[in-house]
Amino acid sequence: MPFSHIESRLGMLRAMMAEEELDVLVVLSSENYNGESVAYISGFTGSSCALLISPNRAMLVTDGRYAVQAREQSPFEVVLQGRESLRDRTVMALRDGGWSTAGFEAGRLSVDMFRSLERSVPVWRDCSALLPSLRRCKDGVEVAAVSRAAEIACSAYEEALEHVRVGMTEIEFNALLEYLVRKKGAECGWKGGRFVVASGERGAMPHGRATERAFQLGDIVTVDFGATVDGYMSDLTRNFSMGPLSPKGREIEAVLLEAAAAAAEALRPGVTGSLVDSVARGIITDRGWGGNFSHGLGHGLGLEIHEPPRLSPLSEDVLREGDVVTIEPGIYIEGWGGMRIEDDYLVTGSGAVCISGGRGRSTREISL
Repeated sequence: MPFSHIESRLGMLRAMMAEEELDVLVVLSSENYNGESVAYISGFTGSSCALLISPNRAMLVTDGRYAVQAREQSPFEVVLQGRESLRDRTVMALRDGGWSTAGFEAGRLSVDMFRSLERSVPVWRDCSALLPSLRRCKDGVEVAAVSRAAEIACSAYEEALEHVRVGMTEIEFNALLEYLVRKKGAECGWKGGRFVVASGERGAMPHGRATERAFQLGDIVTVDFGATVDGYMSDLTRNFSMGPLSPKGREIEAVLLEAAAAAAEALRPGVTGSLVDSVARGIITDRGWGGNFSHGLGHGLGLEIHEPPRLSPLSEDVLREGDVVTIEPGIYIEGWGGMRIEDDYLVTGSGAVCISGGRGRSTREISL
């Protein structure tokens, strides 16, 4: 990532820190936990570090494994731990800084680590919302990465379908799809998680991970998948049937397509996530399937597969220009199976734009 891009983000973060009256913001990553926010604001992708950001300094504390990488990836001042632990070196840096008020991310920092840090600065404030709020508004570089990730994922899925046969297992299909995603240029599928491949009656599980179950004639198979490009992920769900799609499957597909289209039309700055959810949920309910839609309509997407804002009945999030969100209505019937359709959308000033292409929303019937 160009250092100028990182400096621009730093400027926006420092403006937010000034509003919170912070002298320094502390952001930690341990074994890649919270690595997304660290990479976003510093450019550094190593597995362990602490960031100390003040109005006139930006420090990156890490160990000798990352000495070269940190300087190549980040414009931050790199401070190596030496013989100290990350915890001890961060405490030293905080004490040396002489700051009075520090911000930290309570939701991303262990109690043990916080207790070690808190004596080094007189006043601490939970600023867990700062970086997520900044990360919500995707710039052109980020949108292009999600779009490219979606393009690769769609292409890999279409190619994987050419190899589907009766007797192929869910795990075999999952492995083939992940291989093709990488072959076509993605860093991986999803960071830290396998795809959803749920066939036949297992389709009633919205997050049914792949098993040894073999595809059978008449099965509907739901696949929730994506790709990662420059750290940014796409998130798509498609369905295919082993042979002709059943009349019941065709009925459910039509409801989901209608609900997804109406929800996409409702996406715009200023509306709540609960309102968008209600548009899709209202259509599914009116068609008699309301009790079979068991999850929220969608979520934000970017460096993490689930980010703010949320689209659900309980969401109070207000959509902003620059949000990237999924729309994924589903219908699940225990003992029969289920179906879901999902695409990724950019919220713009005039509405929403599908950045995942929308190809293949209709169920693919596999010729056997």
